[in-house]
Order: sequence, then structure tokens, then C-alpha cells
Amino acid sequence: MTHILELAPVDPADPLALMPILEEALTGRRAILPVPTDDPQRANLLRNTLAPGQPIKDDIALVVATSGSTGTPKGAMLTTANLVASADATHQALGGEGQWLLAMPAAYIAGIQVLVRSMVAGVEPAALDLSQGFSIAEFSARAHELADTGERTYTALTPMQLAKTLSSLQGIDALRRFTAVLIGGAAANPALLDSAAKLRINAVTTYGSSETSGGCVYNGTPIPGAQVKISDGRVFLGGPMVARGYRNPSSPELAEDLKGGWFRTSDAGSLVDGQLRIHGRVDNVIDSGGFKLHPEVLEELMLRIPGVTSACVIGAPDPRLGERVCAAYSGSATITHLLDAFDELVDTGEMPRWQVPKELKIVPVLPQLGPGKVDRAAVRELF
Repeated sequence: MTHILELAPVDPADPLALMPILEEALTGRRAILPVPTDDPQRANLLRNTLAPGQPIKDDIALVVATSGSTGTPKGAMLTTANLVASADATHQALGGEGQWLLAMPAAYIAGIQVLVRSMVAGVEPAALDLSQGFSIAEFSARAHELADTGERTYTALTPMQLAKTLSSLQGIDALRRFTAVLIGGAAANPALLDSAAKLRINAVTTYGSSETSGGCVYNGTPIPGAQVKISDGRVFLGGPMVARGYRNPSSPELAEDLKGGWFRTSDAGSLVDGQLRIHGRVDNVIDSGGFKLHPEVLEELMLRIPGVTSACVIGAPDPRLGERVCAAYSGSATITHLLDAFDELVDTGEMPRWQVPKELKIVPVLPQLGPGKVDRAAVRELF
């Protein structure tokens, strides 16, 4: 039987309303495309690009859109086997099944997988009302309720949510109640992770995407069943959680990204003693006067500077250099403070002089594409 791909609106005020529809999808009765009700522009984009209302193979449970950080969102076609394999592997990696708190939007893969893991564990998840933003008070209340069950407890947060929660004693106490807190959606500030560890919070960094049914590498190590290989400096991810393909392969090259059980990521990386290290996106590389820079490398250095809470480095067109290195950031640090910090990094040999940004801008908050993902195109427009 061929299914028709159905829209599944996700209300941030009541994300658990998705559960019955998701259960029908996982049991082979329908195929769904989750769309956010609080973001009409994105919802319309998904309607126009991922062909809801059209037939789809009957083994596909979900079509989950990517964040669209490099253009039109792609729709990863996920089977029940993909999603359950990921959920089972997550529980194995974390030490067992438990109670889950949904604190991320359920229209994206990170939020969806909290619901799937709960179904696999046979528990009813708790959830936050995100319609008015992320509330530490509500997060704390739900954390204590789950802790009172006496079972293992888990949640998943973006780095921005982690930073906000660590900013108050109430938030810190809530984070300590969890057996593990998955951190994903974007690279986390190393200083933030250091702070969490010192406060005895078990923050687990995750790496993955819609194409891999969510995170499949935890703290640099593949979860059970997942595989990592490096080819020509690019990261490839494999395993039973890798999607069948794309709903909208607009080019032969795009179709090649999901082939033979492997996902060809857009990230450059390396394996060091079996640990995956991400150097940055292949398509983000800045070519400045013949020197090449993964902006994520400089962003990580910036995040280690006191007073910098978020950073985005881009290449702006330059008639002499081709691209000039520019950076936008948020936090309490002044531009003068950053320039002094860069001088010190250059003097100690931690960064070459040419990588010092030619232009710096401080902003209240970096523009976002999805949960925790910076909109680089919007940042580029600042320059």
C-alpha cells in the first residue's frame, strides 16, 4: 500500500498532541511531515518543497526537514526501523531507558526523537510549553516531577538553552536532576561544557542530523550501531538510523548524499583515537588571500574569550582578498577586549595573524534558523 504524505501541524503550546499521530506513523498506518504552527513562513516553505498530499513509499513513517542552513530544506525520509534503531541505541549509550522531558520544538528531529524514545521506553513524556519561549521555572518544575519518579531521567537542549539554564541557581538545580542532558543542534561553547561539568551536570554532546534520525555520535563516540568514517577529510555517518533518501533530491549530487546506508555530511572532520572531531562545514570555508579557514575553528577560539556567549564568523566579499574574515558575536565583551584577546592568541601562537577578523560587530542575539542553529546568511548581511 502506498501512503499519502500528510501534514502534521506541531503546536509549541501542546507538542504532545503529536503523539497519537506519531504512533500511527511508527506503526505503518500513515506517513507524516511535521510542520511548526508558530512559524508560518517555514511551514509554507515545507508545503511547497516536500510535496505533502502526494504518494510516498509505504515504509516511510516520517519526512523530517533539515534546517535549511544552506538553502532549501531537504526532507529526510525516515522509516520506523531508522527511528527505533536510534532510540534503542540512545538508551544503550546512556545506560538504560528512562523518563524524558521534551524541551525542544517537536517539529524538528531532536524534539521528535524525545517522543520516539518515550514510546520505545513505554513512558509518557513530560513537555514544556514553548509558545512563549523557554521558561526556566517550568523546566525546573518538570525536572523535579520526573526526578520524583525515582527512574532515570533525560532531556535534550540546545547550547543556548543550556546557557540560559546555567545562569540561575534554579536552573542549575534542575539540570542536576537529570541522569543525562543531551546537547545538540549546534556546537556548544567549550566554556559552557566546562561549567556544566564543574557543577556535576552530565551534559552529553551529540552530533547528527535529520538524515541520521538525530544524534548518532555522543561525546565524540558513535552510539551502538552507528558508524563513522572520514573520506577526503569529509565525515560520513552510517548505520541502521540513516535515512532512506530525500523526498526532494533536486540534483544527482544531492541524491548521492544518502546512498548505501551512508550519509555524506557537509562537515570536515577527523578521527583521533576513535573520537570524532569536527573541524567545520566544508561549504563554510573562507578563502582569504589564498589562506583557508573553517570559521568554526575561529568561533571556538572566540567562545573561549570571557564575555563572549555566541559567535559567528563569515567571509565577506573583498576586492583584494577575495573574502575578508568578519565576525559577529553576542555577550558582554567589548570589541576592544576581543582585539586584545586576539593579539594574545597571536602572540602565543594559538592563531595566525591573518585570521584576526577584519571587522567585528556585537549584536544582542545572533539570528537563528532552527533550534540552536545560527543563520549564517543573515549574519553575512550584517557586513
